[in-house]
Amino acid sequence: MIMQMPETGRDWNDVRAEMVTRGGDDAQWRDGRTAVYVFNAGPEISAVQHDAYGLYMAENGLGPLAFPSLAQMEKEVIGMGLGLLHGPDGSTGAMTSGGTDSITMAMKTARDYARSLGKPREGQNVVLPQSAHLAFDKAAHLMDIEIRRVPLKTDGSYEADPVAMGDAVDAATIMMVGSAPNFPHGIIDPIAALGEVAAKHGVWLHVDACVGGYFAPFARMNGVPVPAFDFEVPAVQSMSADLHKYGYCAKGASTVLFRSEELYAHMPFDMAGWSGAPMKTPTLAGTRPGGAISAAWGVMNTLGVEGYKRLQGQVCATRERMEDGVKRLGFEIVGNPMLGLMAFHHPDAHAFAIYGEIFRRGWFTSVTKEPPSLHLMLSPKHADVADAYLADLEASVKAVQAGKAGEKVEARYS
Repeated sequence: MIMQMPETGRDWNDVRAEMVTRGGDDAQWRDGRTAVYVFNAGPEISAVQHDAYGLYMAENGLGPLAFPSLAQMEKEVIGMGLGLLHGPDGSTGAMTSGGTDSITMAMKTARDYARSLGKPREGQNVVLPQSAHLAFDKAAHLMDIEIRRVPLKTDGSYEADPVAMGDAVDAATIMMVGSAPNFPHGIIDPIAALGEVAAKHGVWLHVDACVGGYFAPFARMNGVPVPAFDFEVPAVQSMSADLHKYGYCAKGASTVLFRSEELYAHMPFDMAGWSGAPMKTPTLAGTRPGGAISAAWGVMNTLGVEGYKRLQGQVCATRERMEDGVKRLGFEIVGNPMLGLMAFHHPDAHAFAIYGEIFRRGWFTSVTKEPPSLHLMLSPKHADVADAYLADLEASVKAVQAGKAGEKVEARYS
């Protein structure tokens, strides 16, 4: 679409009113009827996001000499993340714009590290479970790296299969991947077992904790039996963990973390061979929005450990309510989710048909393909609407079983 900019500016109040009107048909996430894309911790945290972002909205994290305050805030955000995730002495990292950015930088770093060790450049590959996020495929496409997706265990756990993944490793493997948790099912992979395989083969192990990195530590503090999944496992060399998911920070904010400065040293881009001044950036990004950094620092310091424990406790309690409720309706839970994600399917009604019905009743959620399941990514706000969701879910199942379902609704991320 090509259009012309207005010749003369409009009054901001009119422009703002139009923006609000345009959002009228969007998913109404503030009322809790959306369980994907948005992590709703309530109006108080939203206000912190807005204010903290606005304070540094014009500043640029690209310039630490110009804006040492941002550099220090980023350093402290990374430090808090490493403190939660058992980072050893010397561990480090950087903020990025999101999970795909963090994963891409981790893969780039692992690739360059492998090159420094003299590993083969031909046939470079990453071995990961079928349930790993497609962001790895995006990064692999950019870097001409082969992705080897390995089937999950067949015991109903929907976990990565360490033995099968080990069998897929060869001399040109630059990385193995485990998820904590995976996105399709909300299941934490057996990271300790994957670590043993990675150590045996001398391969870099990355843990994708984009969903769980700022959730699982607090769930564990609340008594959830979260298995070892982070730098506590000696073979884990890098992690991706999103602040704008269950860290409840403003978009886009993620962290990519490394066990040591030696590994991290392969990530930055340092260039002097052009007409301008030499430039070094920690990630691929040039401009780095100051607001994303300041908002992350602001939210983390406002909530503190006790605030995160409270919010993550609410989410786990809501997930347990949802599990009990969907089981009463005849659904089966996929695997053993421990955090805020869950997938569930019905033996007598296709999940995608039910999805269409629940969508028509005003719920914006998602689905999982393998196996065909309904999918929820729960936030603290969902504690207020769990009963309403379950009531509409029951009506949706009955409509499908009675052959009264409406037109098909396509469920996809696009």
